[in-house]
Amino acid sequence: MAHPPRIALTPGEPAGIGPDLVLAIAAREQGPIDLVAIADPDLLGQRARTLGLPVEIEPVEEGTPPLPHRAGVLRVLPEALRAPCSPGRPAPANSPYVLATLERAARGCLQGHFQAMVTAPVHKGVINEAGIPFTGHTEFLERLTGSEQSVMLLLSGDLRVALVTTHLPLAEVPAAITRERLERVLRVLDHDLRHRFMIPAPRIAVCGLNPHAGEGGHLGREEVEVIAPVLEELRREGMRLRGPLPADTAFTPPALARCDAVLTMYHDQGLPVLKHLGFGGAVNVTLGLPIIRTSVDHGTALELAGTGEADAGSLLSAIRTAVEMVLNRELDPSSR
Repeated sequence: MAHPPRIALTPGEPAGIGPDLVLAIAAREQGPIDLVAIADPDLLGQRARTLGLPVEIEPVEEGTPPLPHRAGVLRVLPEALRAPCSPGRPAPANSPYVLATLERAARGCLQGHFQAMVTAPVHKGVINEAGIPFTGHTEFLERLTGSEQSVMLLLSGDLRVALVTTHLPLAEVPAAITRERLERVLRVLDHDLRHRFMIPAPRIAVCGLNPHAGEGGHLGREEVEVIAPVLEELRREGMRLRGPLPADTAFTPPALARCDAVLTMYHDQGLPVLKHLGFGGAVNVTLGLPIIRTSVDHGTALELAGTGEADAGSLLSAIRTAVEMVLNRELDPSSR
């Protein structure tokens, strides 16, 4: 690339550990990348003093040329808080601020000002308390970018776990798993594994919804009526799909050795396994968007905000994954 990749960082909930993590990353050498936080400069400056981090806050304007990151300097595209903020004490009045940082980052990616965006955790409950319906980054960015189908994928080492449904009450999951939705998700997953992760012929293991993958229809009909027919149709097109598989054996070492990703039907079917294996260093990636977005694998940890005890490992992994995806996109124009 002619210039260092420019990555937009959104610190998320201002009362949580997001600002702490962004500052911890800024304090270190990060190599030839340009990190730009979209946040309130005063918030970051005050949190740096609270944490005792010698980080200089350097406000920048839209269109500022990319510069390689310098340890101890955090370049910030200013976005003002809507209300005072203290560590550990979220204010619903700041919810529009949180969403404004996400929108500026995403639109900046769409316009080519940023090559990717990396997000620290938001507090969905606080945003909803402000009267703003919000189920998560994934759905927000899907709507903002006008994407037909986004897919949540979490990575930990060689393990990749994707979801058919994301932030839904469990009672609503079966009705949400339709043939149309499952086909769209599988097409996005197969495409992005090929073009964003450079896996030429991805092998995808697909879990069933019910115990024992429905036991031939005796423990539920979703596998027989929805999942298996979609898999058979896409196999005829050349996709390398296994399943529907019982979720309780899909994550054994021999099973994982035969796949490049596991597709699970709902949030808590696959993510407990991945987070058990790699919590604190895993990465959340949103597939199916026209932009690159990665995130951390944890929440706002309000009780750790401002204490200096928060671990920036997952955010660092998210940044490195974003940079890798940017470089892959440069090598594969069809992924743009």
